[in-house]
Amino acid sequence: MSWLPLSFGAPMVLWGLIALPVIWWLLRLTPPRPQTEVFPPLKILARVLRREETPQQSPWWLTLLRLLLAALVIAALAEPVWNPREKLPTGGAALALVIDNDWAAAPDWDKRVATAERLINDADQTGVPVVIAFTAEKPNAEIGPFDAAGALDKLRATKPRPIPTDRPAVFARVAEALKSLPGASVAVLADGLAAKDDEAAFRALLGENIGHVLWAVPDRIPAIGLTATENDVDGFRLTAIRAPGDPAPAQATAGAFDDKGRRIADATLTFGPGETVATGDMKVPFELRNDFSSVALDGERQAAAVRVLDESSKRRRVGLLSQTEADQAQPLLSPLYYIRRALSPFADLVEPSNADLADAIPQILDQKPAMIVMADIGTIPEQVRPRLTEWVDNGGTLLRFAGARMAAASGDDDLLPVRLRTGERNLGGALSWTTPQPVAEFPKTGPFGDLTPPNEVTVSRQVLAEPAPDIVDRTWANLADGTPLVTGLKKGKGTLVLFHITPEATWSNLPISGSFVEMLRRIVQLSHNQGSIAAPAGQAAAALAPYRMIDASGTLVPPTPDARPLTPAANAPVTLENPPGLYGSEAGVVAHNLLAADATFAPLARPAFSVPVTDVRYAFDEQQHLKGPLVAAALALLLIDTLAVFWMGGVFARRRRAAAATTAALALVGLCLFGAVDPARADDSKPGDYAAIAAVEKTRLAYVLTGVPGDDSISRAGLEGLTRFLVEKTALEPGEPAGVDIDKDELAFYPLIYWPIDPAAPMPDQAAIARIDAYMKQGGTVLFDTRDQYSTGLDAGSSSPATERLRDILANLNVPPLEPVPADHVLTKSFYILPEFPGRFNGSPLWVEASLDASNADNRPVRTGDGVTPIMITANDFAGAWAVDANGDPLLPTVPPDPDQRVYALRAGVNIVMYMLTGNYKSDQVHVPILLERLGQ
Repeated sequence: MSWLPLSFGAPMVLWGLIALPVIWWLLRLTPPRPQTEVFPPLKILARVLRREETPQQSPWWLTLLRLLLAALVIAALAEPVWNPREKLPTGGAALALVIDNDWAAAPDWDKRVATAERLINDADQTGVPVVIAFTAEKPNAEIGPFDAAGALDKLRATKPRPIPTDRPAVFARVAEALKSLPGASVAVLADGLAAKDDEAAFRALLGENIGHVLWAVPDRIPAIGLTATENDVDGFRLTAIRAPGDPAPAQATAGAFDDKGRRIADATLTFGPGETVATGDMKVPFELRNDFSSVALDGERQAAAVRVLDESSKRRRVGLLSQTEADQAQPLLSPLYYIRRALSPFADLVEPSNADLADAIPQILDQKPAMIVMADIGTIPEQVRPRLTEWVDNGGTLLRFAGARMAAASGDDDLLPVRLRTGERNLGGALSWTTPQPVAEFPKTGPFGDLTPPNEVTVSRQVLAEPAPDIVDRTWANLADGTPLVTGLKKGKGTLVLFHITPEATWSNLPISGSFVEMLRRIVQLSHNQGSIAAPAGQAAAALAPYRMIDASGTLVPPTPDARPLTPAANAPVTLENPPGLYGSEAGVVAHNLLAADATFAPLARPAFSVPVTDVRYAFDEQQHLKGPLVAAALALLLIDTLAVFWMGGVFARRRRAAAATTAALALVGLCLFGAVDPARADDSKPGDYAAIAAVEKTRLAYVLTGVPGDDSISRAGLEGLTRFLVEKTALEPGEPAGVDIDKDELAFYPLIYWPIDPAAPMPDQAAIARIDAYMKQGGTVLFDTRDQYSTGLDAGSSSPATERLRDILANLNVPPLEPVPADHVLTKSFYILPEFPGRFNGSPLWVEASLDASNADNRPVRTGDGVTPIMITANDFAGAWAVDANGDPLLPTVPPDPDQRVYALRAGVNIVMYMLTGNYKSDQVHVPILLERLGQ
C-alpha cells in the first residue's frame, strides 16, 4: 500500500488490534446495569404481566462503539503520520546550518524557516548538536553549538535583513567551529544569488571535516531589482534587472510615491525572452517628478525593488559664466543679471573668481554643478574643452545664450545643439524688410509643451541654425516664421541647450517676461546633480544620521537600533550599520540604495563537493501527526459511551419524572393560592421592597456617595478590592459594594459604611446627620477617613481642610470618647494579629470608642462588652490601599512604596469587617479554662 500517504512512528503497537475480538467477547458477557425504578407497584406489575425481560448482554451498538474506541486508542499509540516526509541525513558529530537571510530571502522567508525547522527536528531525533549561522548578521554573532530547542529559538528570532550576504566572514566562523566536530553535516540554505568571493568562502566552509552536505537553493530567482532612476527631458526613466536564465518574457509595474506615501505615477517595464535588463518611462510633468520620494515595483516584497530619491532631484547647483565684466553703473545691461534673478529662487548659483575661461571653467566644474549657463561665449578654450565635454557626457546640462561673440565665431562647435550660421539675423532694422517676430506655439514634444506662449514677447535679432533633417526634433521653441528660438540636444547622459538670443533685453524682451523664468526653471529641473562637493583636505566629511530605512520587505520604516550615521561617499557599501534608506533630516536627505547602477544578478554556482550531497527543496512541512485527532475522537466516543450508560440506567428518565412532579406541585400550589387570595389584595408590596431584599440577601459593605467623582470611584474600587480579599482569605462572601446617599437611602442594611472626607464635597444637612446618628445608635459603624496623614496628621490636632470638615460633621453627632486602638483590643486579633492599621499611608492611628473602664486590666480585652464601636476615624486612606482595577491590579501606590504595606492594609480591612460582624468573639478565649472546668474536662 505504498500509494497510501500514511506511516506509523510505532507500528508494533498495531499488533494490539488482535485483542479486539477478546474485548468484543468480554463486552458481550457484561450486561449493562439494570434500570432502577421508584416503587410504583401497579406499573411494575403491568410490565411483568406484559412481558418479562432480563438483559444478558450489551446491545450490539454499544459493543461496536467500545470496539471502535479501543481501535482508536491503539491507532493513536502507534503515532500515525499522514503524508510523511523522508528524513534528511543530519547525522555525524553535528549539524551546521548556514542560512542566507539577506534581502533576496525576504519574499519566501517563512518557507526557508520551515525547511530549517525540519532539519533541526531531524537532528534532534538523532541527538546531535546544531551550529546555526546567518550570512547577513554580524560576524561575531553567537553560532553555537546549540541543542535543538536553542537552535529553534535562534532561528525564529532571526529576520531577513535588507543587505547583501557576507559569506566569507560567516563561513570562516562556521568552519572554525566545526574543527572540533569532525564528520559533521553541513546544510547550506542559500538565496540562489552569487556574491563576491563565493568560491573561496565555500572552499573554507566545506573542508576536510565535513561528512555530508545538504544543498538548498530556490528553483528559480524571481526577484526583480531597480538599479537606476533618471529624470530625463521627456520623462522619468527606470532601469530594472532580473536574474539570467529565464526564457519567458515578464512585465513589472513600478509606482512613484511622494514623501507622504501617495502614489502619483506609474510605469511598465517589460523583459523580453531571455533579457535581464528592462527600462520604463513615467511620462508625467516635471512638477510631479520633483515630488518623487521613492520608486517601488509592485508585488516585489524585497529591498532591491525599492529605490529612494534624495533632495538632489529638487534643487540644483548652477554655474554662471560670462566674458563681459559687470557694469556696476548699469546692472540691467549685464548678461547675467536676468539669469541670476530668474534662477536664484530655486537653484544654488556659483560663479568663478575671474572672467578668464581657462581658469573659470575648471573652477565651476570643481563645484560639481548640475547645470552651467554661458552668456554669449563664442569660443571655449581648447585646454578646458575636453573636461567640459566629459562633464556633459556624464549628465551635465550646458545652457548657452547667443550674442555678438557667438555670432562672430566660426567653425563647428560640438557643445552646441545645432550648427549655426555665421553672423546674426536682424529683424525690423532700417535695412530689413522684416518685422520683429512673436513666439509661436511651443512644440508638444519639448519641455515647454504645456506652457502658453507669451503674446507680448517679440524677437528683433537672433542667430540662425543651419537647416538639417533633424532640426525639428531639436527645436524646443520657435518664432512665428518657423525659425528656432530655443534648441536642445541629448549628448551622452547630459543635455545641450541654446537660446538663439542674448540673456539681456537687447535682442528680445523675453528675458524681462515671466515666461523666461518658467523656461529656465524647466531646464534646471531637467538637469542632474553631479554629486556632493568633496570635503577640504584634512577635513572629514560630515556623517548623516539615519532618517528613513528600507527594511527587508521593501517598506520604509524608522531607523533600526543597529543603524549608524552614514559618511557620504561615491560607493558607500550597504551594511548592517548603514542599511539602505535616507540619511539626514527633514531639512535634507541623502539616498543610500541597495543596488548600484551597474549591478547584475548572477545565479549561485554549485561548488564541487568531495562528500555525499543531498538536494533539499524549500517547502513547508506538509506531514500531519494524527495522534492528537485520534485521541480526541476516542475521548468523544468515551463521552458518548458514558451518556449511553447513564441513559440505559434510567438516570435521565428519573430526572424527567422528578422535574415533571415538581412542576405539577408548583402549579397546584399556585392554583390554590390564586383561588384563595383576593386578587384585589394579592400584591401589597411597597416601593423599595425589592431593593431592600437585594440589600439583605448578602452582607454588603457600603460607602458614602460624596458627589466628587474621583472620591466615589476610588471608594468603590477600594471596597471591591477588600471584598475580593475577604472572599479569598475568609469564609465570608460579601456582595457587591453599595454606594449610599445618606440623605435618602436606608442605612440599616449595611454593617459598615466607609465615609471619605473631602472638603470639596457638599456639607451634609442636619437631616442627613440625624440619619447617620440614628444609624450609629442602632449598631452600625461609620469609618471616617480624612486621608490627610502626610498633610497634617489627625493625632496632632492639626486643622487641614479635611479635618475641619470632619469636625463640622462630628459637631452635630453624639460622638463617644475616642482613643487609638489599644494593643489588646479585639480589633488587633479579630482575624489577623496586627500591631497597627496602615492604609495607603502609614502613621495615623485608628481611633475607636474608648473603654469605660480602661484602667481595669481584668476588663481587657473585652473592654466595652460585646458592643462594637459606632465610629472609627483614620487618616491613612484605607480605600486608596484597597482599590484595584478589573484585573485585580492596584490602582494607587502606597506611601512609602512598600508592597507589604498594602497587604497589611487589606488585613486591617479584614479585621475591621470581622469585628463589625462578630463583635469580640475572640475575647472568649480568656474564658476557655473556666468553660473546660465546668464541662468537667
